Amino acid sequence: MKFLFTAFILSFLAVFPAFSQSSDAALRRAIASDTIERKDGKLQILAAAEHLSRAETYMANRMFPQAREHWAIVMENYPEDAGIPKALFGTARSYMWEREYLKAVDWFDKLLKDHAMTKDGREGLAFKGASYVRAGKNIEAAKTYEQYVVMFPEGERIESAHLNIIDAYREAGEYDKASDWVNRTAIRFSGKSAEANALQANVRMEIYRERWASAVAAADRLLRVGSFRGSMTSADEAKYLKALALEKQGKNAEANAVFDSIPNTFTSFFGGLAAERTKGSGVVKTVSVTRNHYTEYPIMFQAPVLKHARKNGIDPRFVLAIMKQESSFRARAKSPAGARGLIQLVFDTAIKYKEEAGYKNLRPDDLYDPETNVAIGSIYIRELKKQFDNMYEPVAASYNAGEDNAERWLNRTKPHEAGIFAAEVGFAETKNYVFKVMNNYRVYRELYNEDLTRK
Repeated sequence: MKFLFTAFILSFLAVFPAFSQSSDAALRRAIASDTIERKDGKLQILAAAEHLSRAETYMANRMFPQAREHWAIVMENYPEDAGIPKALFGTARSYMWEREYLKAVDWFDKLLKDHAMTKDGREGLAFKGASYVRAGKNIEAAKTYEQYVVMFPEGERIESAHLNIIDAYREAGEYDKASDWVNRTAIRFSGKSAEANALQANVRMEIYRERWASAVAAADRLLRVGSFRGSMTSADEAKYLKALALEKQGKNAEANAVFDSIPNTFTSFFGGLAAERTKGSGVVKTVSVTRNHYTEYPIMFQAPVLKHARKNGIDPRFVLAIMKQESSFRARAKSPAGARGLIQLVFDTAIKYKEEAGYKNLRPDDLYDPETNVAIGSIYIRELKKQFDNMYEPVAASYNAGEDNAERWLNRTKPHEAGIFAAEVGFAETKNYVFKVMNNYRVYRELYNEDLTRK
């Protein structure tokens, strides 16, 4: 019976590999197996497939050194195995996650040397460009993305490669080259989402350069695209950026007219910002509050949220806004990326703050405990807020895309203003995430005081 049950579990995990890699049970199994099979500090050599499976499990739970240990065994002992490209790619990506970007570039080069024409090779070339960007080597990044455009004109990341070239040249101060790629991209992808994204990149660049009249013209060009379906921008965003540029020129009446044309609803990030600019500071009411709003935006885990938010000097309503979006207030929530608990902390982040929070012997499963999760999560949010000029928008972006990406987008934000920052966010998923979190925060501020009592 024990054998049959074990066989059932193994067959279940084989059918659902994502479950196998990211589940807590799979992680415990990998840790236990490694502990048993380790001799004199070294892992035994197993079948290549088993090493690859355990590496993926560790990678999914952000335990990067453990993942690399298994990939290294495969590369050393099974050099002809079909999993070699995946091991090289995984090793490189793990260094990216650890912010060792130039080390990641070295590993992507090893992948590209013999496996450039594989799916992992194509992905590796794109991520090599991303590693250069994060290392501050923007010219090298632009050249790498240009290489992708030449080698893989129909590649999965061909549109993003074009857009990344624009931003890389812009960040390198090569504005003429960036403008050239704006036009090349708009022509190549005319009528597609990448056209709108390229034209929006031009608006952002002109705002950063404080060329306000050019920014207005660029925004008008973007608005003439008509359809924003599938793109990372919208008419509301284009109008908001245009209005800011008009305001900077002292054309306040024109600016306010454009701001007022943006609908102000619970779900409109730019509408809320526009209303605040035209009606003064503070949260502008959108609709009358009803009982349903209190049900949809509840106060959950009030005691630990208030306690740790106050202790760390952050707004408890923002903690709730993050919590609502991250876990829907489910203490046992776990993401495919290995984030756990109410505020969805990944273990490699949590261990940075465990001692300050009072949890010296923290284990991954401890993050499911609400008190533990909120205690560590509040410290993390505090540190992000300090890092990002006390702006909550980059904090939200960092939660979804990582600190380096959020810092890069904030560095491109001039002046440091919520709408400009949101426009600079370079990932569609992250941008939508920022909108959702900040809209949550806006509603929580409409409904509750900072002590979480109802208004």
